[in-house]
Amino acid sequence: MIVPHWYSPRSWIQYRWLCPGHLDDRSPVTSRFNIRYYRDVLAMVYATEEINGTPALLPNISLGFRIFDSCMSENRAVESVLELLSGEAGMVPGYRCPSLPPLAGTIGETMSSLTVPMARIMGTLQYPQISHSSVLASLSDKQQFPSFFRTVPGYTFQNIALARMMGHLNWTWVGMIISNDEVGLQGGQGIQKGIEDNGGCVAFMEKINLRFSKENVLQLVEKIRSHSVKVIIVHSPEVHVKVLLQTLYEQDVTSKVLIFTASFIITPGLLDNNAWKIMNGSLGIAPFTDQMLGFEEFLSHLHPLRYPDDIFINQFMEKAFPCKIWDTNENQTMATEDLEKRLVSCLGDMAFNKRIRSLFELNDLSYTYHSYTAVYAIAHALHDLIACRSGQGPFIHRSCADVRDIRSWQILHYLKNVRFKTRTGVELSFDVNGDAPATYDILNVQISPDEEFRLVKVGKLDPTAQEGEAIIINTNAILWGDGSSQVPRSVCSDSCPPGYRKAAREGEPICCFDCVPCSQGEMSNGTDTIQCSRCFENQWSNQRRDKCIQKVIEFLTYEEPLGLALTISASTMFLLSVSVLVVFIRYHNTAIVKANNRGLSYLLLVSLMLCFLCSFMFIGRPSKVNCMLRQTIFSIIFSISVSSVLAKTIIVVLAFKATNPGSHARTWLGSKTPLCTVIFCSFIQMILCFIWLWKSPPFPELNMTSYNEKIIIECNEGDTIFFYCMLGYMGLLATVSFIVAFLSRNLPGSFNEAKLITFSMLVFVSVWISFIPAYLSTRGKYMVAVEVFAILCSSAGLLGCIFFPKCYIILFKPQKNTKQYLIGKVQFGNKVKEG
Repeated sequence: MIVPHWYSPRSWIQYRWLCPGHLDDRSPVTSRFNIRYYRDVLAMVYATEEINGTPALLPNISLGFRIFDSCMSENRAVESVLELLSGEAGMVPGYRCPSLPPLAGTIGETMSSLTVPMARIMGTLQYPQISHSSVLASLSDKQQFPSFFRTVPGYTFQNIALARMMGHLNWTWVGMIISNDEVGLQGGQGIQKGIEDNGGCVAFMEKINLRFSKENVLQLVEKIRSHSVKVIIVHSPEVHVKVLLQTLYEQDVTSKVLIFTASFIITPGLLDNNAWKIMNGSLGIAPFTDQMLGFEEFLSHLHPLRYPDDIFINQFMEKAFPCKIWDTNENQTMATEDLEKRLVSCLGDMAFNKRIRSLFELNDLSYTYHSYTAVYAIAHALHDLIACRSGQGPFIHRSCADVRDIRSWQILHYLKNVRFKTRTGVELSFDVNGDAPATYDILNVQISPDEEFRLVKVGKLDPTAQEGEAIIINTNAILWGDGSSQVPRSVCSDSCPPGYRKAAREGEPICCFDCVPCSQGEMSNGTDTIQCSRCFENQWSNQRRDKCIQKVIEFLTYEEPLGLALTISASTMFLLSVSVLVVFIRYHNTAIVKANNRGLSYLLLVSLMLCFLCSFMFIGRPSKVNCMLRQTIFSIIFSISVSSVLAKTIIVVLAFKATNPGSHARTWLGSKTPLCTVIFCSFIQMILCFIWLWKSPPFPELNMTSYNEKIIIECNEGDTIFFYCMLGYMGLLATVSFIVAFLSRNLPGSFNEAKLITFSMLVFVSVWISFIPAYLSTRGKYMVAVEVFAILCSSAGLLGCIFFPKCYIILFKPQKNTKQYLIGKVQFGNKVKEG
């Protein structure tokens, strides 16, 4: 860790003790030396030198530092903190020997699991601590860690950012690999919740640790291989995942896309070529990184002769070049001339500064940049403290800190309120939880065919931005593992197209579902619709169920074939009725017309004409007046027709009875009897219709329930009791007429219409008996057509059966249309055969 001090004069101190074999120059094992971590250290060194060389910042004050290596061990991390706080005397908990300049703050640790115990100690003593890569969410809790800050966003922001990136790339079915510790479990649960809140699912969450046996790693690799997920989120420090990546390559598991969270620092020097091949095409998110002006030049001048006190540079040289500057057991203190000769012999003609970019991977400065800004944050807090004017300070009685005796809690106060801009204009400050602005870069690992490693920025994530601006990603710039630019799919079930809805599978995550077509009258016009939307009452879903269309409005019209056929039939029957009436009027003085009661015949013909005409009231768009009148007028006219038939039947019976000597039937043969019969029978029907119109008149309505796909404009008959009473009374008249005519069918034929009336009533009753079930079993225009058809058939039956035989005799057998012929038949009765 780097420890900035308030220190003067300008100089920098390095070393304390280091982890053997990690960053330790005394270890013969230099393979564990990592250039990526060394770069973070150099960024702090560069920031310190840059601040010390800036007169406007901390004038007449210099910063110094001490470096400790925790060796990725919590015990070593705690030991380092205690030794740092104790001072020169070594680690003495509870005591401090202030022989060194005052401690301004601590930069570190890299891993969250190591930061937590350090932050508890530093928080108890109110010493500022700034981490440049610890992202554990609980570190934002100021109750537990009151003096902890970080220049990277915590897990809380990362979870939101990852979930949005998954949604942007349409990945809803992912797996997770987390580190086997509290930090990994806590962060993994947060990421899982963020993904599930955005509609995604985590298929599995497995743990990994660098101490796992080979068998455990192979089991994990087999689960990754056999699972249907295509995308796997890796939430673990890179050291734990190294063996997993190598095993994935050995087992040829190359079809998965790896997504690395911010806790995985993409470190080229830590992983071998096989691991990098597995990572090819993977994505990672890292805290936003800006330029560090002059840092590359600083690195290019990094040389053992320029920085002889840098105890890391020897291992760096041996890592970067195939030579050894001095042996492990050799005294490292030598004359400058001897060191220079050995360097020349080691490096030969190689230009050290030409290899800087490839060695330090300067195309990705994530976390290194944040260690750089962490030093600046402490420097600006110190600058604000020193710039305080007496009487304007933030402490009691508006006092300022004593620059000769600065206390840690005073620096902590200024650090909480620090706000500054870097040299490139990026503003940095901490929120109430000690977190820096939450912005991430999206990185893509790309390895060229010649195995050149590149880390390319392909997007940016800002969880705090407005909707639509939170994620910017150039998918065309991403190079996936198979070499294509097509975004891989990772879903448990394919999206449901419009017209379908998602139906969850029992016992499976919400991302696994079946696509079920929307029901009739429902629609969905988007993908992955959870519930279909019901169409409005006047609308219906189309065949594909992806939109609602206006229902077809239906009623019996004159233009359609059915309406046209009924119209032609009614017109034809009307004209025939008119023709028969004309014939009867033309031959009104003939015997056959007189013999069958001309008045009743004329009345019956007129009523039949009106029956045919009232059919037109049922065709066309129903209206209020039309609905009120069509059934009532039809029933009254039909009652008149049937009453006329009944009157004719009664007259036939009375006429026959009147021929008997002494019969009183002759007194009923006047014109009043048939007239009274018609009026009385029709009047009852009129009373029924009047009550119907008064109590519950018919009215037009839109029937939207009989047919799903259309609206029927029909007449609601109001109280249907009146409708069936009207039909029942009309049936009663017809039945009485039929019975009377049937009983009198064998009377002498000259004056007898009973046979014709019997047959006509038989047709009439048959039609209306058939009408009832047909009427009740149909809907819409077909119901109307059934009634019109019944009207036409029953009327045509009366017209044809009663009047057509008479017209035939009048027009084609005039010799029979004489009084003598009729009287002759009466006298001989059935004994005289026609001939």
